[in-house]
Amino acid sequence: MRPAVCNRIDITVSLVGDTVAAVGILPRVKLPVGRLFAGKPAVSLLNVLPRLFPLCAAAHQVAFLSAIEAARGQEVSTMTRAHCTTQVVVERLTELIRGLIIEHLALDISGSAAIRALIKDNSVLVGREGYQSGPDRCAVTARVAAALAELRISDDDGTLMPGSALALRMAALDGVVLEPKLTQQSFLSAADDCEIIERLLGRNARSGNCPDLEGRIPETGPWARQMLRDRLSLGRSGPAERLKARIAEIVQLHTWLKAGAHPETAEEGIVKSYSLGRGCGAAAVECARGRLYHAVELDRYGQIARFEYLAPTEWNFHKRGPLARSLQGAVLRARQHQEGAVRAMIASFDPCVAFTQKIVESGHA
Repeated sequence: MRPAVCNRIDITVSLVGDTVAAVGILPRVKLPVGRLFAGKPAVSLLNVLPRLFPLCAAAHQVAFLSAIEAARGQEVSTMTRAHCTTQVVVERLTELIRGLIIEHLALDISGSAAIRALIKDNSVLVGREGYQSGPDRCAVTARVAAALAELRISDDDGTLMPGSALALRMAALDGVVLEPKLTQQSFLSAADDCEIIERLLGRNARSGNCPDLEGRIPETGPWARQMLRDRLSLGRSGPAERLKARIAEIVQLHTWLKAGAHPETAEEGIVKSYSLGRGCGAAAVECARGRLYHAVELDRYGQIARFEYLAPTEWNFHKRGPLARSLQGAVLRARQHQEGAVRAMIASFDPCVAFTQKIVESGHA
């Protein structure tokens, strides 16, 4: 039996011959943050969010503060909104690059001054005056440029330098002996916000752990954003395509920063807030792994009466979600590479927590 809170995803892939016959996903059990902070001031949760969610701390703080402001009916200044947008973009860039290093290149960043400076210097990311000041855009832009140069990625169009470690990794993923079955896909967008928020604040306590939209479990993250933004038709959707989408997004976000980080030119729906009546508000933020939701209710004293959140991992690693659909029916051609092929597919969805994988032989379909 699992503990009441388990910050891990367990994935079991059942094979019949070389074909994936079934995918079992035991999702993480989320920390009951709302229950722990009920009756406490909003600032008490704001201050602890970076410790609870270190990989996407800025996104969580922006989502929470945006939801609180909406619940209080506060008008947000143009400058604050611009700072929030830049903060979310900077963290997204940093986390996407960190993922390239750790998951795809397995590099120790201690030997890379440019990458280490980008990822580890939180003072640049958060801004010296905190949430209201926004990050130091010029410093971040320069550090991203240095990191891209070190990774040998063109900051103009994302082209990989031939022979670079990342180009070799891309070629290896292109040759992954896993043929995903083409399935109908669904992608999460701002158009889904109101329905998701309504479900989050409904009385179904499971909506934050096993979400669905009338049976639809959409994908979210860089590949989903690229499919929506470029209105691409469904083609190959393996690990290589998802890595390409991540690199393309890094270059796109860096270009936006270089151009002045003007909020009016930011991607649509990157930070959205919703006032839901007196003392109730919600927000959605596009972070590195996908769309993040926060919803809050305040009591008459302005304390937290209820807090709900929904992270991208809950969609992508849903038991009937995008990963399960991508693996179900896939053909693993080379028996000696089955473990690596499955891991590459799981990692391409970039879970925000640890995961285990197990491949078992099934006697029948």
